[in-house]
Amino acid sequence: MKNTLFTGAGIAIITPFNEDGSINYERLGEMIDYQIENGTDAIIICGTTGEASTMSDEEHLECIRFAVKKAAKRVPVIAGTGSNDTAYAIKLSKEAEEIGADGLLLVTPYYNKTTQRGLIAHFTAIADAVNIPIILYNIPGRTGMSIEISTAKVLAKHKNIVAVKEASGNIGYTAKLIAACGDDLDVYSGNDDMYIKVVIPGSVKVIDTFAFVHNDDINEVVIEDVVETIESSAFYNCENLKSVTVPKSVTTMRECGLGLEYEDDDNQDVAIDGFVLYGVKGSAAESYAKDNNLKFAEAK
Repeated sequence: MKNTLFTGAGIAIITPFNEDGSINYERLGEMIDYQIENGTDAIIICGTTGEASTMSDEEHLECIRFAVKKAAKRVPVIAGTGSNDTAYAIKLSKEAEEIGADGLLLVTPYYNKTTQRGLIAHFTAIADAVNIPIILYNIPGRTGMSIEISTAKVLAKHKNIVAVKEASGNIGYTAKLIAACGDDLDVYSGNDDMYIKVVIPGSVKVIDTFAFVHNDDINEVVIEDVVETIESSAFYNCENLKSVTVPKSVTTMRECGLGLEYEDDDNQDVAIDGFVLYGVKGSAAESYAKDNNLKFAEAK
């Protein structure tokens, strides 16, 4: 079993720019501090959301350097260094490692798409060139190609390839990926729209551009055994949220806002009509439901 790079929610942080197109490092620093102070478990810098493809090499590396320094080991900093050019991706990845990035995010080659055999060669060459953990990024809607299950199984055997950010939008594929790779590969959910129904078995790690707060798309969440604590108002103002299933492994639940919404200016917590919290009898979930006047049912 490999070491997990991070567990929980990592923020794919934006890159703020000034009017003249230069990077606004003061604002970036404020956002990094804000995210860490409010409980994010990792900073993903220079990813898709960070618009790395619009940056020069100097800007790209300086952003990574700035994030590493600003985070100051409070949380892992994961640098986007993927490319459709293997040699360039190796160069960028090695430089990110030298700067101090804790891990790398490598997207599948785009435009000049490769075969699955080529994918293995591409990712293996990069993984061989560095000594820090790598998260593969499967997002076929943007790159035009997907990492097949058999390919993921091969890549998962490399000591430096520890996870995949899975953004195919296909729950069936994700479930098969988790089942096939087991402890060799952590799976991070990378699709915000998949939160309409989160039922990814075994995957409790989320790379997210926003938390569940004020997310009206989500209606059902199933949390698998690994999570131990649910807290910090993670579900407030999710007006369409109808159920959350909590495993026995959760021993602490507080200030979750599960099934609750702010309804008036006095910030009174009111249970959403029809909401059900599913869990194990005698568990933290049942206690939370009782304390917050929520309907509780035993999980099937």
